[in-house]
Amino acid sequence: MQWKNEWRPLFWVVAVFLGCFFLPVEVPRVQGAILESLALVKWYAREHVLLCLVPAFFIAGAVAVFVSQAAVMKYLGPNAKKLLAYGVASVSGTILAVCSCTILPLFAGIYRMGAGLGPACAFLYSGPAINILAIVLTARILGPEMGIARAVGAVVFAVVIGLLMHFFFRHEEAEKAAAAPVMAADDNSRPLWQTALYFAAMVGILVFANWGKTDQPTGLWHAIYAAKWWLTGSFAVALGLMLATWFRLGLVRILLASLPALLMAGLQPQHPELAFTFGVVGLSVLSNLKDTRDGEMGQWFEESWDFAKKILPLLLIGVLIAGVLLGRPGHEGLIPSVWVASLVGGNSLFANLFASVFGAFMYFATLTEVPILQGLLGAGMGKGPALALLLAGPALSLPNMLVIRSVMGTKKTVVFVFLVMVMATISGLIYGTFF
Repeated sequence: MQWKNEWRPLFWVVAVFLGCFFLPVEVPRVQGAILESLALVKWYAREHVLLCLVPAFFIAGAVAVFVSQAAVMKYLGPNAKKLLAYGVASVSGTILAVCSCTILPLFAGIYRMGAGLGPACAFLYSGPAINILAIVLTARILGPEMGIARAVGAVVFAVVIGLLMHFFFRHEEAEKAAAAPVMAADDNSRPLWQTALYFAAMVGILVFANWGKTDQPTGLWHAIYAAKWWLTGSFAVALGLMLATWFRLGLVRILLASLPALLMAGLQPQHPELAFTFGVVGLSVLSNLKDTRDGEMGQWFEESWDFAKKILPLLLIGVLIAGVLLGRPGHEGLIPSVWVASLVGGNSLFANLFASVFGAFMYFATLTEVPILQGLLGAGMGKGPALALLLAGPALSLPNMLVIRSVMGTKKTVVFVFLVMVMATISGLIYGTFF
């Protein structure tokens, strides 16, 4: 046996064994952290996998099948016009309103189709960061100046981070652009407006199925929340009609596939997520019928499933780790929340940097960062660190980082995360100086 090649495996075997041997399971905080990690992953599975990630997987799969590579290269590729590419990518979050994990399948889809690193990273950051509802909620609860600073900072961040990523890896991007084949004109017989409406229906399902409840009993946001499942259902019906006619699946098949969802909506109206589940199952079955398996529908499901099996396990592992270290919002993991509150007071460089790092690793579901910050501000958190956390937290998380690494590699992921943290820190320092 060549022992010189076995030192690394031996090291990891010994390290894992010692970790298990000395695991302090009898310590109450460790027990609580383990329970918190399980509670967090349970909450994540119930609240985000079905309603957030599943629609995102289908949208990403649709990008791979129904959006031509020529179109992606034209508008988002390494040689695309910078103003158009970064302009579109930097404001995408106002439409999507997704969290740091839901954006990942969409990012992976456009990046795999040939999008340039800069526009893809701008899209990756802007998707969860420029959530219009979160910005409005921030302005109402934390003050208009905080809401404006978050909105402006997020747009600027997306563009600057994208440009810097392109600059740092410009040689790789140049090689990628040179190696890309010359794309022929898109010969898809389906009109562009049909494809646009098809994607709009899926985005509508994603957005309104996850529309969050507000504290106000009246107003536009509350009215939309009250009608969220009617709106979601309307977009689902529109998608079904498109699949029946434009994609030639037939109205009878669509009705049969949607029948279980309609029955659940009637029998369990207080649990609309059950109807949503049966709708997803019906669409999956419809995509795998014998005469559709080899066509566009079969390819759509295969691409969606490919994204799901690559991304979902990493996300769940990341959520478990984040739960052990930081716990759920309002609960503690291994790191006591009093430590966090004591480290983000004032407007020092360390306070802003710590808020950026803490926000980058903790998982924030859409809109949850606002009440968390409200509590931290009440405990003495400075306004500068609060903005730093707002700019770093919603766009990044430990689960998010694991998936980004699997898509674009360790080096690019480290640079991307570093840029977000540094820019959030600088923004917090500037904001804290004036406010």
